[in-house]
Amino acid sequence: MRALVGRAGSPLPVLVDVPDPHPGPGEVVIATTAATVNPIDVRIADGELREAFGLAGDVGLGWDFSGIVKAVSDDVTGVSVGQRVAALTGNPADPLRAHAELVTVPAGSVAPIPEGMSDAAAASVALNAPTAAMIVDLLGAGAGRSLLVTGAAGAVGGYVLPLAREAGWRVTGLARTTDREFVTTTGADLVTEIEPRAYDAVADAAGLQATAIDAVVDGGAFVGVLPIAPVAAQRGIEPTDVFVQADGVRLAELLRRGHTGDLAVRVAEEVPFSEFDRAYALVGQGGLRGRVVLTF
Repeated sequence: MRALVGRAGSPLPVLVDVPDPHPGPGEVVIATTAATVNPIDVRIADGELREAFGLAGDVGLGWDFSGIVKAVSDDVTGVSVGQRVAALTGNPADPLRAHAELVTVPAGSVAPIPEGMSDAAAASVALNAPTAAMIVDLLGAGAGRSLLVTGAAGAVGGYVLPLAREAGWRVTGLARTTDREFVTTTGADLVTEIEPRAYDAVADAAGLQATAIDAVVDGGAFVGVLPIAPVAAQRGIEPTDVFVQADGVRLAELLRRGHTGDLAVRVAEEVPFSEFDRAYALVGQGGLRGRVVLTF
C-alpha cells in the first residue's frame, strides 16, 4: 500500500510503499476513503514540530480519516468488516497514520458514520470536534460567565463556540470581520482584537498563548491546545492544555451532530490522494474556511 510520511530533511511529505497491515489484538484495519490534512500535518512534514514532539526518523502523517473496515481482530466486537467508519490516529510518532491507503487503529477509536454523511465530511470531524469538546470539558459549566474563543472561525474554535454556549458560557469569538456571519450564527459575539483583562476565561484554539492569556481576568481560566509550549501561570491563572484522545463513543455523537447540522462541518476542498502535494500546499497557505480532505 501507499502512505505519506514525514522525513527529516524533507520539507514535503514523502510517498512510500509499505506492506499491507494486519490487525493486532483489539485493532481494526480500515481502507481509507478520505483523510483530512490539518495544519499540524504540514508543520510535522516540514520539520517545524519534529523537535517539539520528539520525532526521529520517518513518521506517519494524518490524524482524522474515514473509510471501510477491511479486517478486525478476533477479540473485537461492535465493529464489522464492510462498515463505514471514522476514526482518529492519535500518536504523532507512529510510523504509519491516517494519510495511507490502509490504517490500523484500536477498535475503541472507531465510530460509525451516519447514513447520508459524506466520507469527506466525516473525515474532517475526528480531530477537531473532540478537541473542542475536551476544551469545554476543562472549562466546565459557564453559569453566564464570559469566554473568549480565539480562532473562532477555525477548525477547533468553530466547534468550541456552540459547545461552550451549550455549557452556559457567554461566548465571544476572536476572528476576522469576514467571518462575522459564521461566528454570530452560533450565538456568539465577534471581536477582531483582544481586550486585556476582559474575560472570565479564554479557549485559545488559535494557539496565541501569551497574547491570549492577557485577555483573562485575574484568577480566571485559560485552556490551550497542544501543550508542547505551555503558557506560564500568572495572576492567579493556572493554564491547562488539551491533547486529543481517541474516543469512539464521543466521536459517534459528534458525527451525528455534524450530520444533522447541529455542529458546522466545513470541507473547503477535496483533493485526490495522488495530488497530496497540492493539498499540503493549500493548508500551508492558510486562510481556508474549512478543511482540505484527501480522497482515496
